[in-house]
Amino acid sequence: MRIHDCAPSLTDTQVLDFCKAGFLMLPAVVPDEVNRRATEWCNERNTSHEPSDLLEEPWFVEGVLLNPAAAGAVRSLLGAHFGLPLIVSNHRVQLPAPAQGWHRDGGSVYGPEVNYLQVFYYPQETPEASGPTELLPGSHFLYSHGPWMAHYDAIRNTYLSAAPAGSIFLTMYNIWHRRSASAPDAAGVRSLLKYNYWRLSAPVRDWLPAPGFDPETADYSSPWHPTYREQFRECFDAAEMFFWLCGRQHEYRRVGGQGWPMPAYSYERYGIGERPAPPLLKTPD
Repeated sequence: MRIHDCAPSLTDTQVLDFCKAGFLMLPAVVPDEVNRRATEWCNERNTSHEPSDLLEEPWFVEGVLLNPAAAGAVRSLLGAHFGLPLIVSNHRVQLPAPAQGWHRDGGSVYGPEVNYLQVFYYPQETPEASGPTELLPGSHFLYSHGPWMAHYDAIRNTYLSAAPAGSIFLTMYNIWHRRSASAPDAAGVRSLLKYNYWRLSAPVRDWLPAPGFDPETADYSSPWHPTYREQFRECFDAAEMFFWLCGRQHEYRRVGGQGWPMPAYSYERYGIGERPAPPLLKTPD
C-alpha cells in the first residue's frame, strides 16, 4: 500500500458536518487537463468497470488521488500517513439509464469508527439529466439489509450529486446511495470513478480549529430532515463519531433523556468525560 501525508484542510465544523451527513462534496477541484485525460482514458484506453491501471499514471495520482483539496479533506478524517487507493472502479453507464435500487456497498460495517472513506470523482460535467449519484444524508447510521432497501424508489430530502467536471465527493462507505434516473433524451457515456482511502494511524483532533468551537457545546442535530430515525438519535450518532475522530471515544457516555448530546435547549449536559453522573446514577456507597 502506498502512503501519503499532507496538511489537514477541514475545520472542526466541516468535520462535524461530515459526521452528520456522511458525505462531503468538493466541486470542481481537479484541473481541466486532468479531467480531459481521465475522460479519454475511460472512453478509449480502458472501458472496463475496473480501470485500476490509472493508479500507475503519475498525472492521475497527482491530479486526483493527491489533489490538494481532496487529500487535505481525507487527511482531516483519516489522520496522518493514510493509505492510498488499491483499486479504481468506474460506474460507467450508457445514457439514458434508469435509476438503480437503493443500496449500501458490500462489506459495510456500522459504528462511529471512520477507518476508510469511499470517494467518487466526476471527470466530466455531470448534470441532473445524466443521472448522478443520489445520497441519503445521515444514512451511514441507518442499518438495513439490502433486500429491505431495494424496494424504495423516491425518498424525501435526498442529495443529488450533480456537479461540474473535476468534482470529488467523500462518503462513508456504508451510506445509502444509488444512480439516479437520467433524462429520457440523455445521450453518451457517463463515467464515475470510485476508490477508497485507508486509516493507518490512531484518531486525534489535529485538523484545523474553528474559532469558538467546543465539542461539549456543539450542535449535533442534523440539518437533514426527516432523519428516518427515532427523535434525536442523529445527535447521539454524530456526537459519538466526532468524539471517536477526536480520539476521545473513551469519554463519550450517552445518558439519554434530556442529557447531552441533545440540542442546545436540553436541560442537562451529563455524559462527557469526567463530569459527575447525576445523583440517581451514582453507585451507592
